[in-house]
This record gives sequence, structure tokens and C-alpha cells, in this order.
Amino acid sequence: MDSIKKFFDKKVKDAKFKKAGQGLSLTSSPGRQPSSSHQLPRQRNAPTHDARVAGAAALARFEQQTKKTDVDWTQYAIKAQARKELEAERKAMEQLKLTESEAEDFKPREIECDSASVLAVQGVYFYCPLLGPEIATYNEIKQQIKEFLFSQVEEDKGVSSCLIIHTCNKNKEKVNVCIETLCKYIENILSNPTEEKFRKIRISNKAYQERIEPMEGTKEFLEAAGFSVKELPFNDATEKFWVFPEEKLDDLSTLEQLRDALVSAEPLRPQLDRGTRVLLPAEAATQIDLPPEFFNMTTDELKREMQNRTKDVERTQMLMTKVMREKLEMREIRKYRFSLIRVRFPDGLILQGTFGVYEKFAEIMTFVRSRLVNDWRPFILSLSGGGKILIPLLP
Repeated sequence: MDSIKKFFDKKVKDAKFKKAGQGLSLTSSPGRQPSSSHQLPRQRNAPTHDARVAGAAALARFEQQTKKTDVDWTQYAIKAQARKELEAERKAMEQLKLTESEAEDFKPREIECDSASVLAVQGVYFYCPLLGPEIATYNEIKQQIKEFLFSQVEEDKGVSSCLIIHTCNKNKEKVNVCIETLCKYIENILSNPTEEKFRKIRISNKAYQERIEPMEGTKEFLEAAGFSVKELPFNDATEKFWVFPEEKLDDLSTLEQLRDALVSAEPLRPQLDRGTRVLLPAEAATQIDLPPEFFNMTTDELKREMQNRTKDVERTQMLMTKVMREKLEMREIRKYRFSLIRVRFPDGLILQGTFGVYEKFAEIMTFVRSRLVNDWRPFILSLSGGGKILIPLLP
């Protein structure tokens, strides 16, 4: 467990160090050459009485002017949105490498779609803390995680192979069986180090072919444990075996640490990006449609579901047991994967974020609090149904 924690800490520090930019020498300062000789600090004279009075008056005028200044958050949001749109337009023009004459004739192409022309969000995106702040689709981030883990094999084969086994294999039950089998191999050696049969694994063995061979990361794990592939005689022929050398029996602590790391490792999963946006009231009123990524259903299935609303109304009027109602509710929940949540502030601005349908209310509290200037202060969330929830003071 400690080795996995150290592995993550090192990768996070390396990522932060690469983004820190160019450093400076401790013996110099920006824009100033180091002095060739040591100079004594000049002694400052105390300010006169008139100078202190003038300074106090200037400070009073500054404080009075500061108190009268009130930030117009609506104007601030409009300017920020305008700057964002101009920057996006500039990047788009640079990417297309349009000349001035081409830019004059450039007109946005209309896209035909069945729903409204404006979507509340463009899609659902994910990120991985080890890879940086870049966001992409779920499958893209998953592929990037896999490539990152395999790139770390040469640096730390033991920890990387454990993470690959947990992360890059889909079937959870098969992963558990694979881990149990690998741990059994190691425990046999730890319990019976003098028994030669426990230090050999026949590759053509049925258990190995079904539980170990198809799983990614297992070969790297066995190599990190000290095994190597050799051809040995078997049934009047030769077959390939994973063999643990006898000379490594003097230090079995590495095997114990690797077994513990394999059991305690957790899979690296793409983290949902909130897609945080601050909307003006007019924008929030028009952007109401969601992209297909929010649903487990296709567009045609969703249309048929809307047509069957009358049947749902009749079903709700039927007498059902508690178990029947719970099953019906779970079936309804499975139709949706993500939820778009909006929080309106007293000044009219709206905070928008994307959440998974199984996330807890505490995640919404954290999301809203993280966007406040004074995030420690208590606040009240008023629900659309009329209820109110008091978010307490941070301890």
C-alpha cells in the first residue's frame, strides 16, 4: 500500500514540477544583476509630523473610496463571457488559418438536428488527475490512462503491473479470480520455499490459460516478482514454464510486498468533469436540451417513451407493493446516466454543473461551496419544490 501511495505522490509532484515553468537562481532576482560588493543598508529618517498627517489623510480618502465601490457581478459575468467568446473565435480562426479575404466570406454552417438548435452542454467529459487537467470523452481518457500505466512499467514494474491488472481489465469477477490465483502462486512459495514444484507455473495449464493468460498486466507482474519463462521437460517433451529462481529465495520480502500491493491496489477510473458554467438568466432560459451522452437510451427509444406516458400514468394508479414500487423506480433511474444541475444566485446568475445520477447531495454542496469567495460561510439552498436546506458553517 505504501509503494502505491509513493507512486502516486511522485507522479503528481512530477506533473506539478513540469508546469511550474522556468526557475530562478537563489542568488539573483528578476531584472537585477547581482552586486559585486556588499553594501550596507541605508538608514531611513523618521517621517516628519506633516508627512504623517498627509499620509493619514490620503489613507482615509482611499478607504472611503473603497467602501463606496460595489462590484456589479452581472456586468462582470457579461464581460467575462464576451472575452471567452472572442478568445474562442480567435482560436478557431487561427486553427483554420484563414486569410483576411477568406474570413470575410466565412459564415457558420447550419447543422440540422431533431432537437433544439442550442444544447445546455456540448457533452459529458472526463479527466484523470495523474494525466493533468485536460478533459476528453470517457473512452479517450480510459485509453490515455492505459497508455500512461504501460509507459511506467520500465520505471516501476511492480506497482504499474498491479494498477494495470485492476484498471485495464473489464470483467470485475475475472479480475478477482486472477488476483486470487496470482496471490496463491506467491503464497505457495512463501509457505514452501524448498518445494521446487511451487516455483514453477506451466503456461499450458488450464487454470493459467483461463485465469491469467487473457488478463493484461499479468506477465509484467510475474516478471516483477522474479519469474522468467523457460522451456523444461514435461511428459516426454518440453513446455514453457514461469520459473522462480532458487537464488532469490534468500529475500522473500519483495514477494510479500508485491502481494500486498496487488491486493490493496485500486483501479484508476476517469473522473467526471463538472463542465462548470456561469449563465445569465436569458441563457439559462433557452438552453434546455441535453446531448445523447446523458441517456442510456437512443433518440428513438426516448421518443417512444414519451408516447407511452399515458401508460405510466395508469400504472401509477395501480395498487402495488413496496417491492414493486422500488423495482419500478430503479428501472426509471437506469434510463439516465448524468444530471445537469443549476443553482441560481440572488443576483440572477446561474451556476451549472454535470453530476452522475448516483452521486450524493454532499457533492452538490461541495460544488457550490467551491465556487464561493467565502467558502467557509453557511448558506441556504432553496429547492424548486419549495423546501430549503441549510448548509452549515465549515468546521
